[in-house]
Amino acid sequence: MYNKIKRGDILIYTVTLNPALDYVLKVNKLSFNDINRADETELFFGGKGINVSAVLNELECDNIALGFVGGFSGNKLEKMLEKANIKTDFVHINDETRINVKIRYGNELDINAEGPEISEEDIEELMKKLERIEEGDFLVLAGSVPKNLPSDIYERIMQKLSNGGINFVVDAEGELLLNSLKYKPFLIKPNHHELGALFKASANKDEVINNARKLKEAGAKNVLVSLAENGAVLLDETNTVHNIKNAKGELVNSVGCGDSMIAGFIAGYIKTGDYSYALKLGTACGNATAYSDKLAGINEINELIQKL
Repeated sequence: MYNKIKRGDILIYTVTLNPALDYVLKVNKLSFNDINRADETELFFGGKGINVSAVLNELECDNIALGFVGGFSGNKLEKMLEKANIKTDFVHINDETRINVKIRYGNELDINAEGPEISEEDIEELMKKLERIEEGDFLVLAGSVPKNLPSDIYERIMQKLSNGGINFVVDAEGELLLNSLKYKPFLIKPNHHELGALFKASANKDEVINNARKLKEAGAKNVLVSLAENGAVLLDETNTVHNIKNAKGELVNSVGCGDSMIAGFIAGYIKTGDYSYALKLGTACGNATAYSDKLAGINEINELIQKL
């Protein structure tokens, strides 16, 4: 069972550059020639960094969610996060936080909005908020950079904080991931598809480990590769390879699994300093989200960690 972290001197900050409200409509029939009526509707907060913060909260791990919000939708998002006891310190912008529409009709149809306009002044305000991060704290940079922001925003953030002894965690793909390596992130977490795209390789475990070594040699301290139904592989800073299988369960939801794994890994490492346990808790969190219609909850996490 996961127990609350006792060390109160480490904070985790998550950055979500393009948070969202996710409006989910479940329909029993769908027609392009008539008005469609939803049989069920739900509203969720969205964004990879926010997902990480939500699961960290379940693990009673101190964290603060940063990013940009604006308008009535941004106000609603903040209220939802406050209700979920997620601490935030957003930059408030003039434009509206995006609303994504998810239609559930047998299969899933996701329509994601592009997002609001972000000014250079907004970026500078975020940078000032990041200055409070102290040595030993963790900073999670998760997701792609939206078109309304400079493509090098992650690099700008890491460069600004690079001499502060901060543990960077980067969950990105392609050039965004590669460009982060010179700042020696504590953890990167590509999935096997993203790793394959980087190196034009298969998901064969030997190739995964070999390519993880290349990323480590380029600067990453720890490389965690999620393998979907095949579990995960971790190459840690001592060059030890850890393998783990998933707990048994039925896949219900793939959204947020990687974010949940990151939250569990960080929490597990802070609690014990043991990479094997960090991988185990991360996998339990990822599985708990995958086997549920919502983000991982502590009861599900505790149940699944016993099965790993």
